[in-house]
Amino acid sequence: MLKFDAEVARLLDNAYQGADLTRRRQASFDALQPTPGETILDIGCGSGLLTAELARAVGENGRVIGIDPSDDMRSAGQKRCQDYNCVEFIDGVATDLPIEDARADKAVSVQVFEYIEDIAGAVSDAMRCLKPDGRLVVSDLHFGSFIWYSDNPQRMEQIRASWDQHFAAGDVPARLPGIMRHQGHHVESVAPVTLTDHVLKPDGMAIMLMHLMRQFAIANNHVEADMANDWFNEQISLARDGRFFFSITQFVVSARKSA
Repeated sequence: MLKFDAEVARLLDNAYQGADLTRRRQASFDALQPTPGETILDIGCGSGLLTAELARAVGENGRVIGIDPSDDMRSAGQKRCQDYNCVEFIDGVATDLPIEDARADKAVSVQVFEYIEDIAGAVSDAMRCLKPDGRLVVSDLHFGSFIWYSDNPQRMEQIRASWDQHFAAGDVPARLPGIMRHQGHHVESVAPVTLTDHVLKPDGMAIMLMHLMRQFAIANNHVEADMANDWFNEQISLARDGRFFFSITQFVVSARKSA
């Protein structure tokens, strides 16, 4: 698993404020449809970017509760949201939320369920926290949609195979609608958000992943450091030569709790 410490938090924060990940976050916000006065759970809130956006939407008569197990991420979120009195951050995990039954109107989780072994349990616990007919929005990458060009496909596959070990499930979007329906809830929509780079943007998802994937592969001894660095440098060279290509799709799944 990837450790979300202060260094990783800084790297993520730069990319998450870039155009690529802002568009992805906006898709989750739009699916949630926050309105004034609502209580909303931000499950796996990270550094609080979406939390702050939700706080502005619900206003001072609403409530946004950011839940995350990382002290560093919660600290960053608290700093970002310090001017919003309607926000609180608490320690917790998606499969055991420290929230009473039927507390919230809505809940959202962006790129969190892929790190959870018990996806059905996470859906069940999120729905437990919602009022009847409450909305749950879950947004995750499907790694089957991962396309990344390299002149050295074998090395590229080794780096990707290493990265596959940082999550618990790479096919969350394909499984979620069935899980939600099996639990008796109504699936409203499944919306794709495809991120594609043919240039290497300094605030894009690809450059963020390049740093994270290299770090992860070396730290876990999945490949030699020289190999990981060669892969990283090749991508820089491909971008300089105009031959860079990267694409992956996130799916935003929206469901209503059964009455």
